[in-house]
Amino acid sequence: MSLLSKYSNPFTLMRLGIMGMNQRNVNYIGRYNKRRLYPLVDNKLLTKKMAIEHKVNVPHLVGAVRNQVDAQNIVSIIGDRKEFCIKPAQGSGGKGILVITGREDKYFIKASGQMINIHDLRRHVSNILAGLFSLGGKPDIALIEDLIHFDPCFEGYSYEGVPDTRVIVFQGFPVMCMMRLSTAASDGKANLHQGAVGVGIDIRTGRAVRAVQHNEPIEFHPDTNKDLYKLQVPQWDDVLHLASSCYEMSGLGYIGTDIVLDKFKGPMLLELNARPGMAIQTANNAGLIPRLRLVEALTRRSNMSVEAKVAFAKKHFGVYNS
Repeated sequence: MSLLSKYSNPFTLMRLGIMGMNQRNVNYIGRYNKRRLYPLVDNKLLTKKMAIEHKVNVPHLVGAVRNQVDAQNIVSIIGDRKEFCIKPAQGSGGKGILVITGREDKYFIKASGQMINIHDLRRHVSNILAGLFSLGGKPDIALIEDLIHFDPCFEGYSYEGVPDTRVIVFQGFPVMCMMRLSTAASDGKANLHQGAVGVGIDIRTGRAVRAVQHNEPIEFHPDTNKDLYKLQVPQWDDVLHLASSCYEMSGLGYIGTDIVLDKFKGPMLLELNARPGMAIQTANNAGLIPRLRLVEALTRRSNMSVEAKVAFAKKHFGVYNS
């Protein structure tokens, strides 16, 4: 049973350090995130450009489709690539992401195995441009990226989609982590609200501490039957350092960093979120407030290096000792 379901009284949740939406919006997002910086993270193209300028590892951008004419000429952008991903620059919740894992004659093969033709591809890009998947339905840009090949250590932990690691970073300190694993219910998307699995990750070791689906604890992946408590993220220090560096890069004091582990290129930043959700507390069965307040109490935190902030987080926010 989770903290949230066991203790429904708001005063009890407050005593346990569980952060609510109003507290997040007023005390952390409103206080530490300047609104003028939001476009840098709400637009994935701007995020990618910013990351490249700061030498942060991100998936390679093949091209960007900005108008309907380019959408009709998308084959010239893709070239002879057999694997790629198309996503809206201003999408959210995994909406509008199309993953192509192969080509056969005139057909493109989706991650699900379904085959689509060039007309389907153009239609999808056209829908992205029209704002079908964007925040507020605004006209958008379609990004084409190299396909991510997730590390084989995650085999069986995710259904069709690429597993990612969400790290909440406050003032450059990684304060709480989880892995998001896609399922059949979530249609291969790492979206917890659609049925993806959330696995709380210990900051000290990168090991799983708890797993939930629809806010209820589970032990095994619902589609692959993989033991979720055996999950451990490799190159964990690199993941934490990458997440921590996003504070200096973006200027946002309270952010969610989404990181993937490519078997060829290592940890890569997928996107940033200036309004990260709070389900991560359920996945970890722990509240954010005590950790955030401990960071706020540090008088010299602005002078600490990324290495020092990661070391502090591992020392004070870890669960396992080894």
